[in-house]
Amino acid sequence: MTTEDPAHPVTGLDDVVHQRVRLGILTITHEARRVEFGYLRTQLQLTAGNLSQHLTVLETAGLVDVEKGYEGKRGRTWITLTSAGDKALAEEIGRLKQLIARVETTGTQE
Repeated sequence: MTTEDPAHPVTGLDDVVHQRVRLGILTITHEARRVEFGYLRTQLQLTAGNLSQHLTVLETAGLVDVEKGYEGKRGRTWITLTSAGDKALAEEIGRLKQLIARVETTGTQE
C-alpha cells in the first residue's frame, strides 16, 4: 500500500452507530419506524437501565427521538428514527458492505 491509497473502510465506522446494541436499536427502529421501549428491551435482551443508557447516547447524537406518553393508563416510551439516524444507519451499512467485499475479494490464506 502507498500513502496515496484511500483510508481503509474501517476508519469510517461510526462508534456511536457501530456498537452492537445501538446498531440493533437503529435497525429495529428502521424496520418498524416507531417502536415501543419494551419491545426493544425484549428483542435485544437488555435490562431497562442498559437500554435507557444506549437510547440516551443515540438521542444525544440526534439519531432517535424518544417520546414518553400514555396508552390507556399505562406509561409508554416510543422510539422513532430521525432522518439523521436513517442516514447514519445507511452509511454504516455501506461501510460494512465495503469491508465484506474486501474480505471476499482477498480470499483466505492457509
